Amino acid sequence: MPCDFDLFVIGGGSGGVRCARVAAGHGARVAIAEARFWGGTCVNVGCVPKKLMVMAAEYGLAARDSHGFGWDTPPGRHDWAALIAAKDREIGRLNGTYRRLLDGSGCTAFEARATLLDAHTLEVGGKPVTAERIVLATGGRPVRPQFPGAEHAIVSDDAFFLPDLPRRIVLLGGGYIAVEFAGIFSGLGAEVDLIYRQPLPLRGFDEDLREALAEAMQAGGIRLHPAATIAAIEPVGSAKRVVLSDGDVLEADLVFAATGRLPNTAGLGLERTGVATDGLGAVLVHDAAETTVPNIYAIGDVTNRLNLTPVAIAEGHSLADRLFGPAGRDWALEAVATAVFSSPPIGTVGLTESEAALRGPADIYLTRFTPMRHTLSGRARKTLMKLVVCQRTQRVLGAHMLGEDAPEILQGLSIAINAGATKQDFDRTVGIHPTAAEEFVTLRTRTRVAPAPMVAELDSEGTPAAMGAAGMGVGAPE
Repeated sequence: MPCDFDLFVIGGGSGGVRCARVAAGHGARVAIAEARFWGGTCVNVGCVPKKLMVMAAEYGLAARDSHGFGWDTPPGRHDWAALIAAKDREIGRLNGTYRRLLDGSGCTAFEARATLLDAHTLEVGGKPVTAERIVLATGGRPVRPQFPGAEHAIVSDDAFFLPDLPRRIVLLGGGYIAVEFAGIFSGLGAEVDLIYRQPLPLRGFDEDLREALAEAMQAGGIRLHPAATIAAIEPVGSAKRVVLSDGDVLEADLVFAATGRLPNTAGLGLERTGVATDGLGAVLVHDAAETTVPNIYAIGDVTNRLNLTPVAIAEGHSLADRLFGPAGRDWALEAVATAVFSSPPIGTVGLTESEAALRGPADIYLTRFTPMRHTLSGRARKTLMKLVVCQRTQRVLGAHMLGEDAPEILQGLSIAINAGATKQDFDRTVGIHPTAAEEFVTLRTRTRVAPAPMVAELDSEGTPAAMGAAGMGVGAPE
């Protein structure tokens, strides 16, 4: 008996929607189910609203910076409710756009929960549906911590719907979500304490970036508590008493646990199909997005490999082309650029210094400077730029930056690095003056050599020195 659909996608996030639309464009009969909101985490409770909030915080800092340029901008009062309302309007617009794109492509969209009954049958909104092929694109979910009083803490999904901005905030976690929200809340006027278990934030990123970010956060007024975690939370009236593992006690109006994300596979029915998962619940896949069941595939954060929205989109597009269309583009997933919208932001692509040393000696080019804007603003903010170069071939293996516009600058550098550019290619490129970006093509003096023997070393956190952002599973618990 023929199936109802050629392809059924579970999950209406960026990767699932792209897969469904491209497959439908190739003539396949496609259905997609989403139980919560179209656009998934990134559009609704992730990248998009978070960056809007980062921008809001930066406007306040810019107003103060303007005094150094002759403006008499008075101190303003931020209206949190107005920001959230504006954010909600934009997210609502994007939700509608995703749904219209699906309808326009000819997909059948179900606003319902879908679970697997067997390798070809799903239950969608209480009714059975069959499909020749199934794609799992259910993304991830925030981890809720386990310690006494943890029920008094929020997680990242909750942070976008706070009725007001608390005055004192304790953030638990050292990953990108924690450092980004620390910058947001601090920039909007809250007192922020950031607690993390490692010596430095952003485990897995380049060590120089981690050190520079910690310095920048402290300079921005964020209080850091490294090598610690929360032992307990005790409500005291409308406030919270936060007991740390090192014995310190903090008072807070809000406790925010940003302790990582896990694949969203609970209750999906994988056990009824034979689809294998790892200890964290991530769906195990081959390079071609194939699971252990021949007609079931998985893309995006549910695989917990490289948890980035553009990667999920690339995987979904590539899979749809492979299953129903002609050979598509060859996506470059070896060195994927990524950003952390901290304050200041980070952009990074390719290998860290310690990862590069695994392959042999690496030449390191590093610079730190005060960007032009802050020579007049007086804000204590530095920019850091770093190139990691294979000593033998002179190919640029990694580029890392902390400072204004870092994500915008690193997008261009990622093209060069994926194309195999050498340090000499960088050297013979004429810079754009005056910009921070030109520093990447004027780094002439080698700072140091990262020697190959680092391969056998462990870093200060007890993990292999080669463990980097791309290899750690960015969505794993902090």
